[in-house]
Amino acid sequence: MRILALEVAKARPDTVIIASPHSLRLFRRIGIITAENSSGTLATLPNRSVKLKAKCDVVFAKRLLRVAEMRGLPVVGANYGTSEGKGSDMPMDWGTLIPLWFILKETGLKAKVVIVTPSREIALGQNVLFGQTVARLARRTPGTQVFVASADQAHTHSKTGPYGFSRDASKYDGTVVRAIRENRLRDVIRLGPRMVERAKPDSLWQIAMLVGAMGTVGMRSELLSYEVPTYYGMICATFARMQN
Repeated sequence: MRILALEVAKARPDTVIIASPHSLRLFRRIGIITAENSSGTLATLPNRSVKLKAKCDVVFAKRLLRVAEMRGLPVVGANYGTSEGKGSDMPMDWGTLIPLWFILKETGLKAKVVIVTPSREIALGQNVLFGQTVARLARRTPGTQVFVASADQAHTHSKTGPYGFSRDASKYDGTVVRAIRENRLRDVIRLGPRMVERAKPDSLWQIAMLVGAMGTVGMRSELLSYEVPTYYGMICATFARMQN
C-alpha cells in the first residue's frame, strides 16, 4: 500500500475518486457522495485508532452525477448532515479510510476526494458504463484525477471464516491475479455468477468500474502483492496510464 500510495503521490492528483463497497449500500443505485467533507475513525489495536478527514471535490461529484444521469445510469447523489459547510460530512467507511490513509495521510498529498458506491443489484455492465463516464469526465476536467477501486477479494478461503470455505475463492482470486499480470482485467467481469456467489468477493463491482475506465483511457496494470492473511484475499495493484 505504501508503494501504491507513493505512485499516486507522484502523479500529484487534484482529485482522488474512490469506489468503496462499504459506504452507502443503495439498492439498485450507484451512489455519488456530494457532501463537502468525509471523515472517519478506525480501530487498529486495543486502545488505538486512526482518524482521517478529507475535503470532497463537490464540483466534480455534481458534474459526474449530472453526466451519469444524462447517460441513463441509475445514480443518486448523497449528502450527510447539513446541505453545506462543516456539517456536510459523510461518515468515512473502512473501505474508503484505509486506502486514503496511505494515499493522503502518509504521503501528505493535498487532494480532494470523490466517493462513489457501486451497486450489486444492477447489471454489471452498468457499473462498467459508470467507470467509462468517470474516465470521460476526468479527461474533460482540468488537473489530474486518480481512480481507486477499493475492495477485498474472495471471502471464502477458510472454513473458520464467517462465510465458510469454497474452492471458488482461490479460483476467483487466481483469475484476478492473472488478469492484472496480463493486463486483461475484463476477464474478471466474465466470470459466472455462481462462482462469484460462492467466492463472495467484494471487488467485482469496483473492478467493473475500473474496466470501464481502462476502456476509455489506456492503462497498463502491475501486480504489487497478493496475499490471503485470513479468510479473504487481498490485492494491491497499480493501473498507470500508457504514454501516447
